[in-house]
Amino acid sequence: MLVDSHCHLDFPDFAAELPEVVARAKAAGVGVCVSIGTKLSRFAEVAAVAQKFPDLYCTVGSHPHEAAEEPLADAAPLLELAKQDKVVGIGETGLDYYYEHSPRAQQATNFRAHIAAARALSLPLIVHTRDAEDDTIEILREEMGQGAFTGLIHCFTGTHRLAEAALDLGLFISASGIATFKKSEALRDVLKRVPLDRLLVETDAPYLAPTPHRGKRNEPAFVVHTAAMLAELKGVTLDAIADSTTENFFRLFARAVRPS
Repeated sequence: MLVDSHCHLDFPDFAAELPEVVARAKAAGVGVCVSIGTKLSRFAEVAAVAQKFPDLYCTVGSHPHEAAEEPLADAAPLLELAKQDKVVGIGETGLDYYYEHSPRAQQATNFRAHIAAARALSLPLIVHTRDAEDDTIEILREEMGQGAFTGLIHCFTGTHRLAEAALDLGLFISASGIATFKKSEALRDVLKRVPLDRLLVETDAPYLAPTPHRGKRNEPAFVVHTAAMLAELKGVTLDAIADSTTENFFRLFARAVRPS
């Protein structure tokens, strides 16, 4: 079994055929999916999708792009929403200096609020970081010093330095379809060094469809291609990658229930 640890099944891209998308995932061997929150104002929609399917979970979070519209003074709004059934994580959150849709200072404040919620609830933190490695590492180290929390760097596209910093803090690394792209040699070199017991796989669907589906709408079934790439990269079987990434998922996302 594989797990798609990060997708966005509440997005309009899937509205017309969500049951079929979930069925295709099951047929491909993807037993569990996590639909990730990106706006607190849309959490009801995220939660509703998770409630429709037994092996679909969700998270509570406000993407760094939303920091200006959804500023967080503290963790209280996250803590309240995370009480709901099927919430298994906090995020996605973090820093995005590539687009800078929100001021950096507010992104950092929101990031710390999410960390506080993850720490308080013992839920994993889903970290988004783009063109912001130094500040991401600094905040993660500072906050870890204030009290331990768990989490992962989602859709990892960073450097060896970011990977090593995350691993040193006890975080996991999640590989997406980007790692299958022809020009992602440097990324694959980083992922090759990540221990098997710290890796997860994801789609970030509807975005970033892996080769051979690049350019199409992504969906959870396609996570198989990312797993196959990791198997080849590490010189192990696809079953070995499926077993390790799935075990890692349930170790990290302790609220999720393994399908019978």
